Amino acid sequence: MKLVVSPIAAVWLVCWLLFQFGRVVVRYPLTVAVAVLVGWVQAVAGWWVLAFTLLAVVVVLGLWRWRHPSSFGRFVVPQPRTEFRRLSVYGCQWRMVMRLSDLVKTSRGKEYRPKLGRVRAEGWRDRVRVRMVKGQAPEQWELHASGLAHAFKARSCRIRVLAPGRLELDLVHRDPLVRPVPAPALASETASVDLRRVTVGRTETGKPWRLRLLGTHVLAVGVSGAGKGSLLWSIVWALVPLIRSGRVRLAGIDPKGGMELGQAPEVFGRVVFDNGPDAVALLEEIAATVKERASRYRGRLRAWTPETGDPFILLVVDELADVIAYQTDKNLRERANRAVQTITSQGRAPGVCVLGLLQDPRKEVVSFRHLFSTRIAMRCDEKAQVDMVLGDGVRERGATAHEISEHTPGVGWAKEDGRREPFRARAFHVTDTDLDELVTYVTGVPVHRADVLSFPYPQDGAQGGGVAA
Repeated sequence: MKLVVSPIAAVWLVCWLLFQFGRVVVRYPLTVAVAVLVGWVQAVAGWWVLAFTLLAVVVVLGLWRWRHPSSFGRFVVPQPRTEFRRLSVYGCQWRMVMRLSDLVKTSRGKEYRPKLGRVRAEGWRDRVRVRMVKGQAPEQWELHASGLAHAFKARSCRIRVLAPGRLELDLVHRDPLVRPVPAPALASETASVDLRRVTVGRTETGKPWRLRLLGTHVLAVGVSGAGKGSLLWSIVWALVPLIRSGRVRLAGIDPKGGMELGQAPEVFGRVVFDNGPDAVALLEEIAATVKERASRYRGRLRAWTPETGDPFILLVVDELADVIAYQTDKNLRERANRAVQTITSQGRAPGVCVLGLLQDPRKEVVSFRHLFSTRIAMRCDEKAQVDMVLGDGVRERGATAHEISEHTPGVGWAKEDGRREPFRARAFHVTDTDLDELVTYVTGVPVHRADVLSFPYPQDGAQGGGVAA
Protein backbone atom coordinates (compact mmCIF):
# COMPACT_ATOMS: atom_id res chain seq x y z
CA MET A 1 0.00 0.00 0.00
CA LYS A 2 2.81 2.42 0.89
CA LEU A 3 4.53 1.66 -2.43
CA VAL A 4 1.37 2.79 -4.24
CA VAL A 5 0.60 5.88 -2.13
CA SER A 6 4.16 7.23 -1.80
CA PRO A 7 4.69 8.14 -5.49
CA ILE A 8 1.23 9.78 -5.66
CA ALA A 9 1.95 11.80 -2.53
CA ALA A 10 5.34 12.80 -3.89
CA VAL A 11 3.86 13.93 -7.19
CA TRP A 12 1.13 15.86 -5.35
CA LEU A 13 3.74 17.53 -3.11
CA VAL A 14 5.90 18.52 -6.09
CA CYS A 15 2.87 19.95 -7.94
CA TRP A 16 1.81 21.86 -4.83
CA LEU A 17 5.32 23.31 -4.36
CA LEU A 18 5.49 24.30 -8.04
CA PHE A 19 2.07 25.94 -7.77
CA GLN A 20 3.12 27.92 -4.69
CA PHE A 21 6.38 28.96 -6.35
CA GLY A 22 4.43 30.06 -9.42
CA ARG A 23 2.17 32.20 -7.23
CA VAL A 24 5.21 33.84 -5.67
CA VAL A 25 6.73 34.49 -9.10
CA VAL A 26 3.50 36.03 -10.39
CA ARG A 27 3.04 38.23 -7.31
CA TYR A 28 6.69 39.22 -6.78
CA PRO A 29 8.45 38.84 -10.16
CA LEU A 30 11.02 41.56 -9.52
CA THR A 31 11.97 40.22 -6.08
CA VAL A 32 12.36 36.68 -7.42
CA ALA A 33 14.40 37.85 -10.43
CA VAL A 34 16.74 39.92 -8.25
CA ALA A 35 17.20 37.06 -5.80
CA VAL A 36 18.01 34.61 -8.60
CA LEU A 37 20.48 37.02 -10.27
CA VAL A 38 22.21 37.82 -6.97
CA GLY A 39 22.59 34.13 -6.17
CA TRP A 40 23.85 33.33 -9.66
CA VAL A 41 26.44 36.18 -9.70
CA GLN A 42 27.68 35.26 -6.24
CA ALA A 43 28.00 31.59 -7.14
CA VAL A 44 29.78 32.25 -10.44
CA ALA A 45 31.97 35.27 -9.68
CA GLY A 46 32.14 35.62 -5.89
CA TRP A 47 31.29 38.27 -3.35
CA TRP A 48 33.55 41.03 -4.69
CA VAL A 49 32.05 40.96 -8.17
CA LEU A 50 28.57 40.87 -6.62
CA ALA A 51 29.32 43.92 -4.48
CA PHE A 52 30.77 45.82 -7.47
CA THR A 53 27.74 44.90 -9.62
CA LEU A 54 25.28 46.06 -6.97
CA LEU A 55 27.18 49.32 -6.55
CA ALA A 56 27.13 49.93 -10.31
CA VAL A 57 23.39 49.28 -10.45
CA VAL A 58 22.78 51.72 -7.58
CA VAL A 59 24.90 54.40 -9.27
CA VAL A 60 23.11 53.97 -12.62
CA LEU A 61 19.68 54.15 -10.97
CA GLY A 62 20.75 57.19 -8.96
CA LEU A 63 21.94 59.01 -12.11
CA TRP A 64 18.73 58.07 -13.91
CA ARG A 65 16.61 59.44 -11.09
CA TRP A 66 18.68 62.63 -11.01
CA ARG A 67 18.72 63.30 -14.75
CA HIS A 68 15.26 62.02 -15.76
CA PRO A 69 13.01 61.82 -12.68
CA SER A 70 9.80 61.55 -14.72
CA SER A 71 10.89 58.48 -16.70
CA PHE A 72 12.46 56.99 -13.57
CA GLY A 73 9.18 57.32 -11.74
CA ARG A 74 7.30 55.86 -14.70
CA PHE A 75 9.50 52.81 -15.44
CA VAL A 76 11.49 51.98 -12.30
CA VAL A 77 9.44 52.89 -9.24
CA PRO A 78 6.02 51.23 -9.81
CA GLN A 79 7.01 47.55 -9.62
CA PRO A 80 9.22 47.73 -6.47
CA ARG A 81 6.61 49.90 -4.78
CA THR A 82 3.83 47.49 -5.75
CA GLU A 83 5.64 44.41 -4.44
CA PHE A 84 6.65 46.14 -1.22
CA ARG A 85 3.12 47.35 -0.46
CA ARG A 86 1.54 44.04 -1.37
CA LEU A 87 3.76 42.21 1.10
CA SER A 88 3.99 44.75 3.92
CA VAL A 89 0.50 46.29 3.82
CA TYR A 90 -1.93 43.79 2.33
CA GLY A 91 -0.38 40.33 2.44
CA CYS A 92 0.47 40.54 6.16
CA GLN A 93 -2.86 42.02 7.29
CA TRP A 94 -5.42 40.67 4.85
CA ARG A 95 -6.79 37.81 6.96
CA MET A 96 -7.06 39.90 10.13
CA VAL A 97 -8.70 42.88 8.38
CA MET A 98 -11.24 40.66 6.63
CA ARG A 99 -12.20 39.04 9.92
CA LEU A 100 -12.48 42.29 11.87
CA SER A 101 -14.47 43.90 9.03
CA ASP A 102 -17.04 41.06 9.10
CA LEU A 103 -16.29 40.17 5.48
CA VAL A 104 -15.48 36.54 6.33
CA LYS A 105 -18.18 33.86 6.28
CA THR A 106 -18.26 30.58 8.19
CA SER A 107 -20.19 27.47 7.18
CA ARG A 108 -20.03 24.12 9.01
CA GLY A 109 -16.94 25.19 10.83
CA LYS A 110 -15.07 26.20 7.65
CA GLU A 111 -13.98 29.78 7.08
CA TYR A 112 -14.52 31.41 3.68
CA ARG A 113 -12.41 34.50 3.16
CA PRO A 114 -12.28 36.98 0.23
CA LYS A 115 -9.18 36.34 -1.85
CA LEU A 116 -6.57 39.01 -2.38
CA GLY A 117 -5.83 39.41 -6.09
CA ARG A 118 -3.54 41.67 -8.05
CA VAL A 119 -2.20 44.79 -6.35
CA ARG A 120 -1.00 47.84 -8.24
CA ALA A 121 0.55 50.75 -6.33
CA GLU A 122 0.37 54.03 -8.27
CA GLY A 123 1.79 56.36 -5.66
CA TRP A 124 -1.37 58.30 -4.91
CA ARG A 125 -3.52 55.17 -4.67
CA ASP A 126 -3.34 51.37 -4.47
CA ARG A 127 -5.58 49.32 -6.72
CA VAL A 128 -6.41 46.05 -5.00
CA ARG A 129 -8.42 43.36 -6.75
CA VAL A 130 -10.60 41.07 -4.67
CA ARG A 131 -12.58 37.92 -5.32
CA MET A 132 -15.65 38.02 -3.10
CA VAL A 133 -16.98 35.11 -1.10
CA LYS A 134 -19.96 33.47 -2.79
CA GLY A 135 -23.14 35.10 -1.59
CA GLN A 136 -21.54 38.49 -0.96
CA ALA A 137 -22.67 41.67 -2.69
CA PRO A 138 -20.71 44.84 -3.53
CA GLU A 139 -23.05 46.78 -1.23
CA GLN A 140 -21.60 44.92 1.76
CA TRP A 141 -18.13 46.14 0.84
CA GLU A 142 -19.41 49.67 0.31
CA LEU A 143 -20.72 49.70 3.89
CA HIS A 144 -17.23 48.77 5.16
CA ALA A 145 -15.29 51.09 2.83
CA SER A 146 -14.41 53.60 5.54
CA GLY A 147 -13.18 50.87 7.89
CA LEU A 148 -11.05 49.31 5.15
CA ALA A 149 -9.47 52.70 4.41
CA HIS A 150 -8.45 53.18 8.05
CA ALA A 151 -7.27 49.58 8.37
CA PHE A 152 -4.88 49.96 5.42
CA LYS A 153 -3.81 53.51 6.37
CA ALA A 154 -5.54 55.18 3.41
CA ARG A 155 -7.53 58.42 3.23
CA SER A 156 -10.47 56.78 1.49
CA CYS A 157 -11.56 53.53 -0.11
CA ARG A 158 -13.68 53.32 -3.26
CA ILE A 159 -15.40 50.15 -4.42
CA ARG A 160 -15.61 49.34 -8.12
CA VAL A 161 -17.22 46.26 -9.69
CA LEU A 162 -15.05 44.62 -12.36
CA ALA A 163 -17.01 41.45 -13.08
CA PRO A 164 -19.46 39.16 -11.29
CA GLY A 165 -17.83 38.23 -8.00
CA ARG A 166 -14.81 40.49 -8.56
CA LEU A 167 -14.13 43.94 -7.12
CA GLU A 168 -11.35 46.48 -7.24
CA LEU A 169 -10.63 48.62 -4.20
CA ASP A 170 -9.14 52.05 -4.76
CA LEU A 171 -7.27 52.90 -1.55
CA VAL A 172 -6.38 56.58 -1.94
CA HIS A 173 -3.40 57.99 -0.02
CA ARG A 174 -3.12 61.53 -1.41
CA ASP A 175 -4.92 63.91 -3.74
CA PRO A 176 -3.33 64.09 -7.24
CA LEU A 177 -5.51 67.11 -8.07
CA VAL A 178 -4.30 69.35 -5.28
CA ARG A 179 -2.44 71.63 -7.73
CA PRO A 180 -4.31 73.80 -10.26
CA VAL A 181 -4.28 72.56 -13.85
CA PRO A 182 -3.13 75.38 -16.17
CA ALA A 183 -5.07 75.96 -19.35
CA PRO A 184 -3.36 74.58 -22.47
CA ALA A 185 -2.54 76.62 -25.54
CA LEU A 186 -5.56 77.67 -27.55
CA ALA A 187 -6.36 75.28 -30.38
CA SER A 188 -5.88 76.82 -33.81
CA GLU A 189 -7.69 74.30 -36.02
CA THR A 190 -11.42 73.67 -35.96
CA ALA A 191 -10.79 70.02 -36.85
CA SER A 192 -9.00 69.55 -33.52
CA VAL A 193 -12.23 70.16 -31.57
CA ASP A 194 -14.71 67.30 -31.25
CA LEU A 195 -18.00 68.23 -29.60
CA ARG A 196 -18.26 64.65 -28.35
CA ARG A 197 -14.89 64.89 -26.55
CA VAL A 198 -14.18 68.45 -25.41
CA THR A 199 -11.09 68.56 -23.18
CA VAL A 200 -11.87 70.68 -20.11
CA GLY A 201 -9.34 69.49 -17.53
CA ARG A 202 -7.58 66.45 -16.14
CA THR A 203 -8.83 63.40 -14.27
CA GLU A 204 -7.14 62.18 -11.12
CA THR A 205 -5.55 59.34 -13.12
CA GLY A 206 -3.66 61.94 -15.18
CA LYS A 207 -5.77 61.54 -18.32
CA PRO A 208 -7.53 64.42 -20.10
CA TRP A 209 -11.04 65.14 -18.83
CA ARG A 210 -13.17 65.03 -21.97
CA LEU A 211 -16.72 66.29 -21.70
CA ARG A 212 -19.45 65.45 -24.17
CA LEU A 213 -21.53 68.41 -25.37
CA LEU A 214 -23.15 67.05 -28.52
CA GLY A 215 -26.27 65.06 -27.70
CA THR A 216 -26.36 65.88 -24.00
CA HIS A 217 -26.97 68.59 -21.42
CA VAL A 218 -24.62 69.36 -18.55
CA LEU A 219 -25.57 70.24 -14.97
CA ALA A 220 -22.83 71.39 -12.60
CA VAL A 221 -23.66 71.83 -8.92
CA GLY A 222 -21.48 73.28 -6.20
CA VAL A 223 -21.39 75.82 -3.41
CA SER A 224 -20.09 79.33 -3.96
CA GLY A 225 -16.36 79.11 -4.64
CA ALA A 226 -16.45 75.47 -5.72
CA GLY A 227 -15.07 76.34 -9.16
CA LYS A 228 -18.11 76.23 -11.44
CA GLY A 229 -16.63 79.20 -13.29
CA SER A 230 -13.49 77.19 -13.97
CA LEU A 231 -15.58 74.53 -15.68
CA LEU A 232 -17.53 77.13 -17.66
CA TRP A 233 -14.46 78.92 -19.01
CA SER A 234 -12.63 75.64 -19.64
CA ILE A 235 -15.46 74.63 -21.96
CA VAL A 236 -15.41 77.99 -23.73
CA TRP A 237 -11.61 77.82 -23.95
CA ALA A 238 -11.80 74.46 -25.72
CA LEU A 239 -14.50 75.65 -28.16
CA VAL A 240 -12.72 78.83 -29.25
CA PRO A 241 -11.81 77.73 -32.81
CA LEU A 242 -15.44 76.75 -33.47
CA ILE A 243 -16.71 79.97 -31.88
CA ARG A 244 -14.46 82.10 -34.06
CA SER A 245 -15.49 80.21 -37.21
CA GLY A 246 -19.20 80.51 -36.35
CA ARG A 247 -19.78 76.76 -36.05
CA VAL A 248 -20.60 77.17 -32.35
CA ARG A 249 -22.74 80.00 -31.02
CA LEU A 250 -22.80 80.84 -27.34
CA ALA A 251 -25.78 82.30 -25.52
CA GLY A 252 -25.54 83.23 -21.87
CA ILE A 253 -27.65 84.28 -18.91
CA ASP A 254 -25.95 85.60 -15.78
CA PRO A 255 -28.47 86.72 -13.14
CA LYS A 256 -25.62 88.00 -10.96
CA GLY A 257 -25.34 91.14 -13.10
CA GLY A 258 -22.47 89.83 -15.20
CA MET A 259 -20.05 88.94 -12.40
CA GLU A 260 -19.14 85.73 -14.27
CA LEU A 261 -20.10 85.98 -17.94
CA GLY A 262 -19.25 89.68 -17.94
CA GLN A 263 -15.57 88.74 -17.75
CA ALA A 264 -15.62 87.96 -21.48
CA PRO A 265 -18.99 88.92 -22.98
CA GLU A 266 -17.45 89.32 -26.44
CA VAL A 267 -17.34 85.54 -26.99
CA PHE A 268 -21.14 85.26 -26.61
CA GLY A 269 -23.52 85.81 -29.48
CA ARG A 270 -26.12 86.99 -26.97
CA VAL A 271 -25.79 87.47 -23.24
CA VAL A 272 -28.22 88.77 -20.61
CA PHE A 273 -27.12 89.95 -17.18
CA ASP A 274 -30.33 89.47 -15.18
CA ASN A 275 -33.21 87.00 -14.73
CA GLY A 276 -35.95 89.28 -16.02
CA PRO A 277 -37.90 89.60 -19.28
CA ASP A 278 -34.78 89.69 -21.50
CA ALA A 279 -33.53 86.39 -20.03
CA VAL A 280 -36.91 84.72 -20.51
CA ALA A 281 -37.13 86.06 -24.07
CA LEU A 282 -33.72 84.54 -24.85
CA LEU A 283 -34.81 81.17 -23.45
CA GLU A 284 -38.03 81.22 -25.47
CA GLU A 285 -36.11 82.18 -28.61
CA ILE A 286 -33.79 79.18 -28.22
CA ALA A 287 -36.77 76.91 -27.47
CA ALA A 288 -38.36 78.12 -30.71
CA THR A 289 -35.09 77.42 -32.55
CA VAL A 290 -35.17 73.87 -31.21
CA LYS A 291 -38.65 73.29 -32.59
CA GLU A 292 -37.87 74.98 -35.91
CA ARG A 293 -34.76 72.85 -36.44
CA ALA A 294 -36.61 69.68 -35.49
CA SER A 295 -39.25 70.41 -38.13
CA ARG A 296 -36.59 71.06 -40.80
CA TYR A 297 -34.59 67.92 -39.90
CA ARG A 298 -37.67 65.69 -39.84
CA GLY A 299 -37.32 62.91 -42.40
CA ARG A 300 -33.75 63.97 -43.32
CA LEU A 301 -31.64 63.75 -40.17
CA ARG A 302 -31.82 61.99 -36.84
CA ALA A 303 -29.37 64.38 -35.19
CA TRP A 304 -27.53 67.63 -35.85
CA THR A 305 -24.27 67.55 -37.79
CA PRO A 306 -22.00 70.39 -38.94
CA GLU A 307 -23.13 69.67 -42.52
CA THR A 308 -26.56 71.17 -41.74
CA GLY A 309 -25.02 74.64 -41.85
CA ASP A 310 -26.67 75.49 -38.52
CA PRO A 311 -24.33 76.45 -35.66
CA PHE A 312 -24.22 74.29 -32.59
CA ILE A 313 -25.78 76.31 -29.76
CA LEU A 314 -24.41 76.20 -26.22
CA LEU A 315 -26.71 77.91 -23.73
CA VAL A 316 -24.89 78.84 -20.52
CA VAL A 317 -27.08 79.66 -17.52
CA ASP A 318 -25.11 80.72 -14.47
CA GLU A 319 -27.14 80.30 -11.28
CA LEU A 320 -29.94 78.43 -13.04
CA ALA A 321 -32.10 78.53 -9.91
CA ASP A 322 -32.34 82.34 -10.12
CA VAL A 323 -34.07 82.01 -13.47
CA ILE A 324 -36.45 79.09 -12.90
CA ALA A 325 -37.06 79.10 -9.12
CA TYR A 326 -36.12 82.36 -7.41
CA GLN A 327 -37.75 84.75 -9.89
CA THR A 328 -40.46 86.60 -7.94
CA ASP A 329 -42.65 87.23 -10.98
CA LYS A 330 -44.76 84.08 -11.32
CA ASN A 331 -45.45 84.60 -15.00
CA LEU A 332 -41.76 85.01 -15.87
CA ARG A 333 -40.83 82.05 -13.68
CA GLU A 334 -43.35 79.76 -15.37
CA ARG A 335 -42.31 80.89 -18.85
CA ALA A 336 -38.65 80.29 -18.02
CA ASN A 337 -39.43 76.82 -16.69
CA ARG A 338 -41.38 75.87 -19.81
CA ALA A 339 -38.63 77.14 -22.11
CA VAL A 340 -35.78 75.40 -20.26
CA GLN A 341 -37.72 72.14 -20.09
CA THR A 342 -38.43 72.34 -23.82
CA ILE A 343 -34.74 72.89 -24.58
CA THR A 344 -33.49 70.13 -22.26
CA SER A 345 -36.08 67.58 -23.37
CA GLN A 346 -35.93 68.25 -27.12
CA GLY A 347 -32.70 70.13 -27.81
CA ARG A 348 -30.13 67.35 -27.94
CA ALA A 349 -30.92 66.09 -31.44
CA PRO A 350 -31.25 69.59 -33.05
CA GLY A 351 -27.80 70.60 -31.80
CA VAL A 352 -28.55 72.60 -28.66
CA CYS A 353 -26.81 71.97 -25.33
CA VAL A 354 -27.61 73.56 -21.97
CA LEU A 355 -24.83 74.11 -19.43
CA GLY A 356 -26.62 74.80 -16.16
CA LEU A 357 -24.72 75.97 -13.09
CA LEU A 358 -26.36 76.18 -9.67
CA GLN A 359 -25.83 75.75 -5.96
CA ASP A 360 -29.04 74.07 -4.78
CA PRO A 361 -29.91 70.77 -6.54
CA ARG A 362 -33.18 70.00 -4.71
CA LYS A 363 -36.15 68.82 -6.75
CA GLU A 364 -38.23 71.80 -5.75
CA VAL A 365 -35.55 74.00 -7.33
CA VAL A 366 -34.76 71.94 -10.45
CA SER A 367 -37.56 69.44 -10.88
CA PHE A 368 -36.22 68.25 -14.25
CA ARG A 369 -32.58 67.60 -13.37
CA HIS A 370 -32.98 64.07 -14.80
CA LEU A 371 -33.00 65.69 -18.26
CA PHE A 372 -29.31 66.57 -17.83
CA SER A 373 -27.45 63.48 -19.06
CA THR A 374 -24.10 64.66 -17.71
CA ARG A 375 -24.02 65.78 -14.10
CA ILE A 376 -21.08 67.16 -12.16
CA ALA A 377 -20.96 67.48 -8.38
CA MET A 378 -18.37 69.97 -7.22
CA ARG A 379 -17.89 70.85 -3.56
CA CYS A 380 -21.25 70.36 -1.83
CA ASP A 381 -22.48 71.30 1.62
CA GLU A 382 -24.29 68.08 2.47
CA LYS A 383 -23.95 64.35 1.82
CA ALA A 384 -27.48 64.14 0.48
CA GLN A 385 -26.68 66.64 -2.27
CA VAL A 386 -24.18 64.22 -3.82
CA ASP A 387 -26.88 61.61 -4.43
CA MET A 388 -29.26 64.33 -5.63
CA VAL A 389 -26.81 65.29 -8.37
CA LEU A 390 -25.11 62.03 -9.33
CA GLY A 391 -27.77 59.49 -8.39
CA ASP A 392 -28.53 57.14 -5.53
CA GLY A 393 -25.64 55.08 -4.21
CA VAL A 394 -22.74 56.91 -5.85
CA ARG A 395 -21.58 58.36 -2.55
CA GLU A 396 -21.21 54.85 -1.09
CA ARG A 397 -19.06 53.97 -4.11
CA GLY A 398 -16.63 56.76 -3.26
CA ALA A 399 -18.01 59.94 -4.88
CA THR A 400 -17.51 62.11 -1.79
CA ALA A 401 -18.11 65.54 -3.31
CA HIS A 402 -19.06 66.87 0.13
CA GLU A 403 -15.46 66.24 1.26
CA ILE A 404 -13.75 68.22 -1.52
CA SER A 405 -11.40 70.80 -0.02
CA GLU A 406 -12.26 74.48 -0.35
CA HIS A 407 -8.64 74.95 -1.45
CA THR A 408 -9.16 72.96 -4.67
CA PRO A 409 -11.74 74.91 -6.74
CA GLY A 410 -12.59 73.21 -9.99
CA VAL A 411 -12.49 69.68 -8.58
CA GLY A 412 -15.63 67.63 -9.00
CA TRP A 413 -17.16 64.20 -9.51
CA ALA A 414 -18.70 63.61 -12.94
CA LYS A 415 -21.33 61.05 -13.88
CA GLU A 416 -22.44 60.34 -17.43
CA ASP A 417 -25.47 58.35 -18.54
CA GLY A 418 -24.42 54.85 -19.55
CA ARG A 419 -21.50 54.74 -17.11
CA ARG A 420 -22.06 53.17 -13.71
CA GLU A 421 -18.99 54.61 -12.06
CA PRO A 422 -18.43 58.34 -11.51
CA PHE A 423 -14.94 59.77 -11.88
CA ARG A 424 -13.06 62.61 -10.23
CA ALA A 425 -11.45 65.43 -12.21
CA ARG A 426 -10.37 69.06 -12.09
CA ALA A 427 -11.18 71.74 -14.65
CA PHE A 428 -8.50 73.98 -16.09
CA HIS A 429 -7.59 77.11 -14.16
CA VAL A 430 -8.45 79.90 -16.60
CA THR A 431 -7.04 83.19 -15.34
CA ASP A 432 -8.04 86.76 -16.18
CA THR A 433 -5.02 86.94 -18.48
CA ASP A 434 -6.26 83.81 -20.24
CA LEU A 435 -9.68 85.42 -20.69
CA ASP A 436 -8.04 88.45 -22.31
CA GLU A 437 -6.25 86.10 -24.70
CA LEU A 438 -9.54 84.33 -25.33
CA VAL A 439 -11.34 87.55 -26.28
CA THR A 440 -8.45 88.69 -28.47
CA TYR A 441 -8.42 85.33 -30.26
CA VAL A 442 -12.17 85.47 -31.00
CA THR A 443 -12.53 89.14 -31.88
CA GLY A 444 -9.08 89.87 -33.29
CA VAL A 445 -8.95 93.03 -31.18
CA PRO A 446 -6.40 93.24 -28.33
CA VAL A 447 -7.92 93.71 -24.89
CA HIS A 448 -6.75 96.71 -22.88
CA ARG A 449 -7.66 96.62 -19.23
CA ALA A 450 -7.90 99.88 -17.32
CA ASP A 451 -5.20 100.45 -14.72
CA VAL A 452 -6.43 101.05 -11.19
CA LEU A 453 -4.46 103.88 -9.62
CA SER A 454 -4.22 104.40 -5.89
CA PHE A 455 -5.81 107.62 -4.67
CA PRO A 456 -3.27 109.77 -2.79
CA TYR A 457 -4.61 110.37 0.66
CA PRO A 458 -3.73 113.76 2.28
CA GLN A 459 -1.01 113.83 4.85
CA ASP A 460 -1.90 114.57 8.45
CA GLY A 461 -2.59 118.26 8.81
CA ALA A 462 -2.89 118.88 5.06
CA GLN A 463 -5.96 120.57 3.68
CA GLY A 464 -7.98 118.49 1.22
CA GLY A 465 -6.46 116.00 -1.16
CA GLY A 466 -6.67 114.76 -4.68
CA VAL A 467 -4.77 114.24 -7.86
CA ALA A 468 -3.04 117.27 -9.27
CA ALA A 469 -3.90 118.02 -12.86
